[in-house]
Amino acid sequence: MSTPVVDLQAVHKTYPLGEYEVKALRGVDLKIAEGEFTVIMGPSGSGKSTLLNLLGCIDLASSGSVAVCGHDTAHKNEKELAEIRRDNIGFIFQAFNLIPVLSVYENVEYALILKKTPEAERDEWVRQIIEQVGLTPHMHHRPNQLSGGQRQRVAIARALVTRPRIVLADEPTANLDSETGKSILRLMQQMNDIYKTTFIFATHDPDVLSFARRTIRIHDGKIEHDHAAKKTASARRKGK
Repeated sequence: MSTPVVDLQAVHKTYPLGEYEVKALRGVDLKIAEGEFTVIMGPSGSGKSTLLNLLGCIDLASSGSVAVCGHDTAHKNEKELAEIRRDNIGFIFQAFNLIPVLSVYENVEYALILKKTPEAERDEWVRQIIEQVGLTPHMHHRPNQLSGGQRQRVAIARALVTRPRIVLADEPTANLDSETGKSILRLMQQMNDIYKTTFIFATHDPDVLSFARRTIRIHDGKIEHDHAAKKTASARRKGK
C-alpha cells in the first residue's frame, strides 16, 4: 500500500481560553490515500476546522503525530511549513479570498509567481486550468464582475494551478445557492478525476454528502464515523 498523503495518529489539539483549555481534538487517528474525495462533516465547534488547519500545515498538534505528504509536521518551523504548503497543498475558502484588483488570470497566476515558475510555462498552465473551469470568456474580468459561482471557480483554478497533491476546502458551498453549490462540487469531482488530486472538505452542509466518496463525521473533537461510499462514477458525477 502506498504511503497515505495524510496520516494522523493519536492527535490532540488544545487551545487556551482564559483560565480554561478548549480540547478541540481528542485522540484523532486518520489516514487519507492519494486521490480520495473526502468530506469531513460536523456541527460548529466539532473540531473539523481545527483538523483542516492541521492538514494544511497552518497549525500544529498539541500532541500526537501529523504527517502530510510524507512530512512529519511536529518539528517544522514556519518557513518549512510554508514550503510544505506551497509545494503540496491548495486551499479553497468559503469567502473565495480573491485579490480584488487582479483579473481572473492574474489571481490564478499569482500562486505560480510565488513558486517562481517560468513565464511561458506559467501562461500555458494558467490558460489551461481557466479553460477547464469554464472561465476563458471571463479571463480578464475582476472578481467584482463575476457571480459567486464564477468566483468559486476562480478559487478552484487557483488551488489547482500549482498541481498540489491535496486541496483543502473549508465550507466551499457556504456562500452559494443550492444549484450553484452542486455545480461547483461536480466541477471539483471532475478535477479530482482528471488530476487525481486529493480533495478534503470540511462542512456542515448535508447536501455535500451526496458527492462524498468518503464521509468522516467528527463530534466533540473525536471521529465518530468513517464511511467510504460505494458509488458508480456516473452516480458520483450526478451527485446521487
